[in-house]
Amino acid sequence: MFRLPIYQRYLMRETLQAILLVLLAFVVLFGFFDFIEEARGVGRGRYDIWVALGSVLLSMPGLVYELIPVACLIGTLYALATLARHSEITVLRASGLATRGLLGTLYRVAALLAVATFLIGEVLVPVSDRLAQDLKAGAMDKSFAQQGFVSGIWVKDGREFINVGNALSERFLEDVRIYRFADSGALLSVTEAKSAAFAERGGWLMSEVMKTSIDGEQASVVRLESEVWSSSITPDLLSALVVSPERMSLFDLFNYTRHLSGNRQNTERYEIAIWKKLFYPLASLVMVTLALPFGYAHDRVGGVSLKIFGGVMLGIGFYALNGLFSNLGVINAWPPMASASAPALLFFLAAIVMIWWVERR
Repeated sequence: MFRLPIYQRYLMRETLQAILLVLLAFVVLFGFFDFIEEARGVGRGRYDIWVALGSVLLSMPGLVYELIPVACLIGTLYALATLARHSEITVLRASGLATRGLLGTLYRVAALLAVATFLIGEVLVPVSDRLAQDLKAGAMDKSFAQQGFVSGIWVKDGREFINVGNALSERFLEDVRIYRFADSGALLSVTEAKSAAFAERGGWLMSEVMKTSIDGEQASVVRLESEVWSSSITPDLLSALVVSPERMSLFDLFNYTRHLSGNRQNTERYEIAIWKKLFYPLASLVMVTLALPFGYAHDRVGGVSLKIFGGVMLGIGFYALNGLFSNLGVINAWPPMASASAPALLFFLAAIVMIWWVERR
């Protein structure tokens, strides 16, 4: 059985312990701030302190997902700075350990964290965020998704525009209006239903339906107890509206992007989110590369606290740049892949330049 050398196991253990400790500290800190924010809503409807606490706990996977790269940078900085202060890095290099070998050891830790980031983002975050939204919506008697409109949810399906006034869940809707247009843009009909429930066999069963058909200047109104509405809008598609694109799974992103594309709607935000989901786990490898030059610097250059402060600033810079490029990509119609990968590539190039500069000294 293949066993890693003792020094590699030691470096990996020290680095991983530091990263997990930093991650735990960040999650507790940000979770506390989130709880204070959620506590402001206590007393509205059935929203009590336990709902606020449950909402914060359900948001924890999302916090872990966002903070892993930053924790990876700061934890690696702390571990390497501590080793440098004890001259252990100097001993390893004097023993023949090249930069490539040290970086390869750190990449083993980063690879584990990259896999964990991907799995958390794909499996836990979409489910936990959806449950948190449902929990808060149920306690405050609000729709499970609003999409930012007071009038409710708006969805396009072919030549139909659907407005849902209140969505109690992704399978039961209230105050449904369906506006059907001709290819010329003329309004053909308006269908209003008090409620609509998704049937297991497919389609929506609407109740208390009033259908207004428009033919030129003539309009006719038909009232029905119930009617089946066949649509490509499904509970899975509606549930995707609860979670922001960055928190959706790749499967949901692909499905929703395909739906938007089929309806000739803008998909750039969701395409960028797809590429970010693919590139974001690799940020852990970028962060350990960025931390390595600090490990080569002797303690006289700056103490551990100064290096950790620098790591925090770099982490904030990466997080801000990541969001900035995503927004700029949507505004300026940049290629989605370039918008998603640019921050990581810039930081990786900066890390390579820093390593080259440190080794030349």
